[in-house]
Amino acid sequence: MDLFDTGAAEPSRNRPLADRLRPKSLAEVIGQGQVLGPEAPLGAMLASDSLSSLVFWGPPGVGKTTIARLLADESDLHFVQISAIFTGVPELKKVFEAARIRRQNGQGTLLFVDEIHRFNKAQQDGFLPHMEDGTILLVGATTENPSFELNAALLSRAQVLVLERLNLVELEHLTQRAEQELGRTLPLTGSARDALQEMADGDGRALLNLVEQVAAWSCDAPLDSEALGKRLMRRATKYDKSGDEHYNLISALHKSVRGSDPDAALYWFARMLTGGEDPRYLARRITRMAVEDIGLADPQAQSVCLHAWETYERLGSPEGELALAQAVTYLALAPKSNAGYAGFKAAMRLAKQTGSTPPPKHILNAPTGLMKDQGYGAGYAYDHDAEDGFSGQNYFPDDVKRPVLYAPVERGFERELKKRLDYFARLRTQRQG
Repeated sequence: MDLFDTGAAEPSRNRPLADRLRPKSLAEVIGQGQVLGPEAPLGAMLASDSLSSLVFWGPPGVGKTTIARLLADESDLHFVQISAIFTGVPELKKVFEAARIRRQNGQGTLLFVDEIHRFNKAQQDGFLPHMEDGTILLVGATTENPSFELNAALLSRAQVLVLERLNLVELEHLTQRAEQELGRTLPLTGSARDALQEMADGDGRALLNLVEQVAAWSCDAPLDSEALGKRLMRRATKYDKSGDEHYNLISALHKSVRGSDPDAALYWFARMLTGGEDPRYLARRITRMAVEDIGLADPQAQSVCLHAWETYERLGSPEGELALAQAVTYLALAPKSNAGYAGFKAAMRLAKQTGSTPPPKHILNAPTGLMKDQGYGAGYAYDHDAEDGFSGQNYFPDDVKRPVLYAPVERGFERELKKRLDYFARLRTQRQG
């Protein structure tokens, strides 16, 4: 037997339910139709006998290992499985050498690398020559974003396929398959059955572990969801405060606020809190939302966020989190404008384009005689002395055509600001004309 090959199967009675229910063909895989369907990437590859190296990206318990094993079976390739956590360079060399010998004897090797993102960039480079000369067909599995965790050379030689968490319909299908294997129906009411599947959080392997526990119980009557909750601990929510889930959820929160949906905003806010996110991080991001997406349409929004942040610092968790939740609700319902944000970005672009162009001389101070002789301050009109307190002078560099950087919207307080802008624009035209 080759190094790292799987050994003989245990007797069925000793094997976990998840292993006993492992599909024996791709047709038996539950879910993942987006990659396994006839016109999906894997279906098309198998139909045309053109299987190439792959990277499966998805959460735990959605079939990454199973699909890789079945691909080897259907492609008549020898299956070898390793984990990047437990495999070093010496072990990799043995795997590549065994694959080379196997190839000389007329059989290819599908090398499945679990947690492939755990290999550093140099170790990832070590796969490249063996992929290129056909010694191995690499199938990597990762729960992390390959764009950040895998090097460009490896990604250019492997197609990334996204595997998705199982939905409730698919989990119910898996539950029924488990009941057939066990030969009995779970002692649960309909609502408890739904609750059991929700506890799995899209993870098929976790669901089967829960099913195995429930099936072992002796119950006089079906358990309801409350009784189930007392017997089973809810599975911890998948949330990595430094990984993809962190950025995905803050993006969802931000876009829900921008989309004026307080219910969705509160939901994503709560998801991050229950995942263990630092409320101070949320306070900072919420304040950023007030500046970026509401701005001067509601000048009070920023103050609401700062006061909520201060309240959290004084009260701590969990009491202070309510203040942050109220700020989230306020932002979602506030009038929206990114005019200030867009104006600032436009000003930054213009500043970079115009370089060191000096201000017009008439708005420069002239503290010395030489500067006066150079025309500094000449012709400056003191606005407070002008009619309406507005001179209409030009304040941009002489060589810069006056742009429009701030364009307020017809929402919230910016309606009033737009009236003021239009008023000053008319006066400027009159004074300069």
